[in-house]
Amino acid sequence: MNQIKKALNEYAAVRWGILILVGFILSVNYYFYDAFSTLKDLMSNEFGFTNTQYGLFVAFYSIPNTFLLMAVIGGVILDKLGIRRTGFLFVFFMALGAFITAYGASSTYTNGGFGYGFMQSFLPSYSPQLKMMLVGRFFYGLGAETSIVVVSKVLVKWFRGRDLALAFGLKVGFGRLGTFAALRLSPIVAGEGEGLSNAIWLSAVLVGIGLLAMVIYIIFDTKLNSQILEKKDNVSKDKFAFADLVSILTNKTFIFIALLCLTFYSAVFPFNAFAPDLLFHKFGVSYKESGVIASYLPLGTMFFTPFFGFIIDRYGRAATAMIYGAAVLVFVHVCFAFTSINPYFLMVLLGIAFSLVPAAMWPSMVKLVDYKQIGTAYGLMYSIQNIGLFAIPIAAGAILDSTNPGNPETLNYTPTMIMFVVLGILGFVFAILLKREDMKSGLGIDLPMNRKE
Repeated sequence: MNQIKKALNEYAAVRWGILILVGFILSVNYYFYDAFSTLKDLMSNEFGFTNTQYGLFVAFYSIPNTFLLMAVIGGVILDKLGIRRTGFLFVFFMALGAFITAYGASSTYTNGGFGYGFMQSFLPSYSPQLKMMLVGRFFYGLGAETSIVVVSKVLVKWFRGRDLALAFGLKVGFGRLGTFAALRLSPIVAGEGEGLSNAIWLSAVLVGIGLLAMVIYIIFDTKLNSQILEKKDNVSKDKFAFADLVSILTNKTFIFIALLCLTFYSAVFPFNAFAPDLLFHKFGVSYKESGVIASYLPLGTMFFTPFFGFIIDRYGRAATAMIYGAAVLVFVHVCFAFTSINPYFLMVLLGIAFSLVPAAMWPSMVKLVDYKQIGTAYGLMYSIQNIGLFAIPIAAGAILDSTNPGNPETLNYTPTMIMFVVLGILGFVFAILLKREDMKSGLGIDLPMNRKE
């Protein structure tokens, strides 16, 4: 008898190899995003950034996804055009933006390079370096969020019914690995400021290597698609239609999980962008040590998120995990705002919170929408998330400037931390509402993930 040849995604070694490949793309994405958090003070000295302008730089990443809805559009493009074309296009935009940002911080540009004169001709209160780096940050954000959507759909394609929550947990771990490396390496490469440009160029080159990794993945995806078509299974005849947006946006469970995503991530990523500066001013540690302390957040998530994903695959309780994670987040931010508890301990605890929620949230999407809608659903989630990633860094910088007039040597971070506490409380409320709605709808978010579709 002729045996039917197994498709690539039926081989465990190939599946996990694919996870490592796309995980690398995610790692360099997060490396570039977080490389600047330990460089804030150096950029302020070198380029004259104020706290508000640094917040604007962090927030500019989210403009294309907040105001142009590029993550949603990218998700729709992904569902219509597929992983290969969408992935290459948006990872290319990500790399382009990274190199423009690095160019804006380079001595070549500062010494009158291409575009310097033009950037100097308007908005004199903003340095030419900031303006060029904002352009780069825009293109980087344009590509980065949709590339994360692409990676999410890659995992659904290769792992659906086979350790999906564990795969998403490891995906999050790869992202946190990038953050950890950025927090540790950036201040070392930058030194006391003499290597600032080198630190930024290193992050850009890593994103460029990520584009090459995407090209390699395309080869495997092409082979898998040909095998699936040959076997005639798992091929949906239904194609995405724009009317599907309505069904997603009228799903109450999706709404609550999206609002949790908005408030939870707004209380973590922007906080992480300011965390080394907070640790420097509140606890009196050096910027190098503050980067080490801040790196305990991604270090913890690298280990905890896959572990929680493994548990959710087998035993469920995803909705419950989101409630616990949101509660721990509130506790940590309250401690940072009003106490002097050891920051190492608080960062590890924050890492646990930042493992529970993502490990449960992202794989749960397969229970909310059809596979043909998965890219659009993830795109909507990331666009909603980016509302907070745009507004909150600007608000944090503005609060710092307004509550610390005269540029004092030691900044008072308490008012800024109160904002993060409020965001955490809102996330906790949305997590509870999510669980209640799941119980009414019967979607089974709290049930084990390891069930065949």
